[in-house]
Amino acid sequence: MPSMLLEDLYRLMKTGHVQAQGIVDTMTQPVVVLDQNLCVTTANNAFIKTFEVERDDILSQNFFRLGNGQWDIPELRQLIASVIPRAAAVIGFEVKHEFPTIGQRTFLVDARRLVHPDNNSPNILVIFDDVTERRRHDAEMDFIVAEMRHRLRNLSAVVQSVVNNTRTDDPAVASFKEALLGRLDITFRAQEVAAIGGLTEFEALLRGAVGATVWERLECSGPSVEFGSSKVLPVSMILHELGTNALKHGAASVPGGKIRVTWEMEAGPRDRTWLVCQWREEAGPPIHESVRQGYGTELIKGLAAHMGGSVELNYPPSGFTATIKFPM
Repeated sequence: MPSMLLEDLYRLMKTGHVQAQGIVDTMTQPVVVLDQNLCVTTANNAFIKTFEVERDDILSQNFFRLGNGQWDIPELRQLIASVIPRAAAVIGFEVKHEFPTIGQRTFLVDARRLVHPDNNSPNILVIFDDVTERRRHDAEMDFIVAEMRHRLRNLSAVVQSVVNNTRTDDPAVASFKEALLGRLDITFRAQEVAAIGGLTEFEALLRGAVGATVWERLECSGPSVEFGSSKVLPVSMILHELGTNALKHGAASVPGGKIRVTWEMEAGPRDRTWLVCQWREEAGPPIHESVRQGYGTELIKGLAAHMGGSVELNYPPSGFTATIKFPM
């Protein structure tokens, strides 16, 4: 049940509203109301149907003695018992049990204290949320993600081994092999992060993408920003290319070189939000013309465009700068 509906129901029952019982009966989630002795005073149709019990068999019965004592869990008993004297609440307490009629199920239990306006007697509203299928689905997804990560690691090891063991005496090919290994590594690591799902902090992506050597030269500042899994790979590859360039040709290639990275959120047209990232190198070596163009530059621009963003690269005498806009 949505939290607002739960709060509305709680307020209706607490004030003794005449609609409260009707609302309880139409709810799809099982609901019971207990008196101060923890005996059942009300059970809605969903509770009767879900747990396959007879209404007459549970009314006026102690909640913890229902059925085969499936709710007689010490921690749950203690939590619910504390609701009345402390006016507290139990939110999302998980119960796993092998029920005699419906088999093994998992429920989240919410309990709130009610005080009737007429007789001032405290009751407890208890709501059950069946999350069995949700938990089963989560477990299956965890297994799939773990298997995917395992296969990605194996594939990464095989590909990198093949490239690494390819012998060459040509300096140009050796340089290409080094760059390829770096790009393969960041690609597989980013894919593994993306496979986990959820959100990833931009600063964590930055640290992982540039590597330990560049990170030591880097000063960064900006608000907490999180990327979804679909953006982890392109963002990581862009940052990796910037870090690689700084290590080979830029500020991280000489003693005393510094890299300053800042970012901020910016509002755009049509209510779009952008992350604007500034990469600025200082005290690096003079920039040669050959450094300005290459596959790395094309990759950065292509990835930014693919995300619907933009990139601006500049090569002033004071040091290389990049301004990248990521759509959020």
